[in-house]
Formats: sequence, C-alpha cells, structure tokens
Amino acid sequence: MSTEALSIIEQISREKGIDKEVLIDALKSAVEAAARKRLPHVKELHSEFDESTGEVHIFAEKTVVETVDNPEEEIALEEARELAPEVQVGDTVHVLQILENYGRIAAQLAKQVILQKVREAEIDRVYNEFKDKKGDLINGIVQRFEHGDIVVDLGKAEGILPRREQVFREAFNRGDRIRAYILDVRKTPKSAMVVLSRTHTGLIRRLFEMEVPEISEGMVEIMGIVREPNGRTKIAVKSNDRDIDAVGACVGMRGMRVQSIVQELRGEKIDIVEYSEDPEVFIRNALSPAKISRILVDEPEKHMTIIVADDQMSLAIGKKGQNVRLAAKLVKWKIDIKGESEALELRQGAQFLTPSKPRKQDLLEMVENAKGLGEKVMSILFAHNVVTVDEVLKRGVEGLVELPNIGPKKAEAIFELVRQQAEAEAAAAEETAGEPPEPEAVPSAAAQEETTEEELKSPEPSEETEAEPAPEPAVETRESAETEAETGPPAPPTKEEVEEEQEIPVDELSDVAPEIIEILKANDFQTLAELSITPVEELLEIEGIEEDVAKGIIEQAKQRIKNLENV
Repeated sequence: MSTEALSIIEQISREKGIDKEVLIDALKSAVEAAARKRLPHVKELHSEFDESTGEVHIFAEKTVVETVDNPEEEIALEEARELAPEVQVGDTVHVLQILENYGRIAAQLAKQVILQKVREAEIDRVYNEFKDKKGDLINGIVQRFEHGDIVVDLGKAEGILPRREQVFREAFNRGDRIRAYILDVRKTPKSAMVVLSRTHTGLIRRLFEMEVPEISEGMVEIMGIVREPNGRTKIAVKSNDRDIDAVGACVGMRGMRVQSIVQELRGEKIDIVEYSEDPEVFIRNALSPAKISRILVDEPEKHMTIIVADDQMSLAIGKKGQNVRLAAKLVKWKIDIKGESEALELRQGAQFLTPSKPRKQDLLEMVENAKGLGEKVMSILFAHNVVTVDEVLKRGVEGLVELPNIGPKKAEAIFELVRQQAEAEAAAAEETAGEPPEPEAVPSAAAQEETTEEELKSPEPSEETEAEPAPEPAVETRESAETEAETGPPAPPTKEEVEEEQEIPVDELSDVAPEIIEILKANDFQTLAELSITPVEELLEIEGIEEDVAKGIIEQAKQRIKNLENV
C-alpha cells in the first residue's frame, strides 16, 4: 500500500460522488477482513488508515500479564510498556501485526468487500439525492428497454418508467429525451430505484406550474385534475385575484402556454374549465362546449341528470363516454345525460332546476293544463328553454311572440297566466308568513282537464280562433310537420355511437373472482376502457384488491382494448 491508494480514493470520490471518508472506511474493512483470513486465531483485530502514506495497519488486541500463557491473546508487562509506558497488568494494548503477503483468497475477499461498500455508498447517495424530489418533474434520456419497462438515464442515477406508468400510444426510441414525473423513490439492497410516470395527474399539474407563472405565484389555483392518458384531460382552475382570468391565464396569448403542454403530452387534448362552488355551474363548465338546457339535481345522492338538445348529445357524452366520464370525476357527482325528446317523456317538472330561483308551481305543468294552450304550447316553451315563471316575466309578451308558432293571443294568454300565478303566490306568502299556499289556491289537474274537454266539445269558436288570422294554422301545421319530420325515423348510428356500443363491461374479465368484479362495480368501474387507463395505485386503495390482482386486471383491460381497436 502506498500513496497510490490515496490518488485512487480521490479519483473514485470525484467520479462517483462518494464521500472520501466512506471510501477509506471501505478500504479499512476490506484489509481487516483479509487479515482475519491470515490470522484466524486472533479474536480481536483493529485497522487504522495512515493518510500520510496511504497504508492500512492491522492491530491485535492483547491483555497485559506478568507471565504469558497464551501468546496470541496475552503480552508481557515489560513488552507492553515499550508500546505504552503507563500500562498496568490487566490492561489491553493494540499490537501491530506485520503481514507481508495476504494471499490470493484474502485479496479476493478484500476486493469484494470494497465493491460492496462502494455499491452501498452509491445507493445511499442516489436515495438521499432523489428522496426529496418525489412529486417533481425530471428530464432524462432513454437508455434501454427491459421487459416493457423503460430505463432512463437521469445523469448520476437511473430511473425506471414501468409499463403501467407509460401512456398507451406513446413510443420512445433509445436516445430520445423524456420528461417524466417522479412517482416514488425506493431503496433496495441492490439499488436505489427512481420510479417515473407519464400517466400521473401530477405531471399535468407540474407542467402548468412551469408554464403559467400565475399558478406558481398563487394567483391562480388548480382545484382538480382528471385524466385519461393520451386521450383527454380536464383541469379546473379558479382565480384568487378578481383582475385575473384563470382560464385565460392558463391558455395564454393565442394558446401558446397550453399548446406547449399539449406538445409535451404528444397531442393529448386538454380542457381548461373554470371552477365554481355551485355544482350546477361547475358541471356546465366541465361539459363545455356542449350546451346544457336544464339540470335535474338529486342533492342527497349527489346525482345529476343533464338535459341537452338532441343534437348536443354526442358532444356532451364524447367519444366512448369520455367527456361525461371525466366531467363526473372532476365534479365528483354521478351524472346521466338525456336528450330533450327523451326527457320530455320522462319529465318530472318539480325537480327541474335552473340557476334562477324556482317557483312553487311548475310553468310547464300550468301551460299544459291551461285551456287554449295545452301540450303543444308546452312543448314549444320547453324546446326554447322557457321553463320558469321568471323567464316568462323577463321576456314579456314581445319576447314570447318571437317564439315559433306563438301568436300575440297565445303570448298574452301565457303572460297573463304567469302574472296571475305570481300574484297569487306573493299574496299567499304574505298571508301565511312564508308557509306554502293552500292546496285550494292551485286548481287540480283533473279539474283543468275537465274544463279543457268542455271547451273542446263546445260548438262555439274560441276567442283565440276568432282573433287569429286564417293563414296562421297553416303555418303551424307546416312547422309541426317539419318538427315531426326532424324527430321522425332515427338517424343511422354514427361511428362514435358504434364505438360506444363496443365497450366491454367489467363482467367479461377472465380469471377474476366474481367478488372482485362486484368490488369494481361498487367503485364505479363499469367498462374495461375505464380500467385500462386507471393507475394501479388507485385500485390498491380499494379494500379487497391485492397488488398482483390489480396489475393483472389492468394489463388484461389494456390488452382487450388494444385488440378491440385493431379490429
């Protein structure tokens, strides 16, 4: 051993980033292990490193005695005082052991000890460097592929991008640059593993924090992110500064900010919606660009039925139900989408809500039961979203006349009906000091139907028929025919509807216990498409599902979806 050892220690310390003291300890442990091979009869051995010469000295521990009986463990008092003048009988001293040649086996053992100590030091260094970076973004270079996993060169360490954390349609080649989210840092006896992800919602959050200064400064806050990797992402934002538009800040001038994020995600669509404490307003924003006519809310069950125009159904639902599925996860409500034609048949007027304050008597029910108006006028009002008393009072007679097939007389009749109802409700509220009106104040549906039948049987023409000009019924008939033609035979299914019909329910999972399938259904997993984009960690949070079962379910779902898309 010579000063050459010092230069080697310095070089390894610089190249591998390992502290010099760690390498010296490794060298001491190696030489001590080799010495034990040469001196198996010595019970206690100690090693010391001489930094001036680069040598490692081995000392044997011996007990000071008057008469030596065991030379391997004892030393005479006179001989011991040459090493330490103040030593007494019964004390212990360290005696230098001169070893000229350790031998091949001892040298090989020393080599293994040094390699092991250096490896452990590298593992500790990588773990300590990355353990505080969990949840951050990191850049790397694709190095190699192992059983579907991607090994990424992170500079002083290697990261692994497991197959389950890869976006289904993304492809990387060796040498490609990659940006990923640090999902976890694990320490094993063989290595320190930096687990990366390209599917985690944290990747979206970090990208927006990098691109949008208002988010990193706290002026705009991200309230929720839901994602189906390489398909669509919805992100809800709100502004903490009333002078800043949260959505506009995230989009950027001419969409530059969000476009850079889309490019990083390789074309994944991103919907940025404004957050609202009101669930109805929030769901309207989340389902955009689809236009919502009305919302049926079941507050205790946290369930919404969304009513949209028939031509907005495919837009609201999205490809394979993606849009409404993401919106439901973002708002954290259960959502059903219905067209106006279907909702009209299943109408439950008292439960339909709008952002305006609901009245005690439903407008559509009043119009349907009123003489001279009926179901046809009610359908016209429903189709044009005139569904509340407040909306009629706001439009007035002039606004009602602008609706198709509503003449001046009908408009006056509707407005007068609403005005009387509003006055009756106001009077009843004053008399009862906030109590609901008496049932007699509102005519029953049966009485109104009898009155309507008597009017129809009467040979005398109604005032409305006399006042309206003759050509108007012809216009109504023609427009009614057009309406019937539009809602006539159903159109052939579109490509998107055919794809939706091809969705595979979770019941078709093979080699999965029935109780596991029931657990998946109970947690709102209905199709294999949903399972194919679900992280394993989300399934592991469900009680009753083990890690190997979760991995098998997701792998099977991905394969079934891939086979379906290749058909």
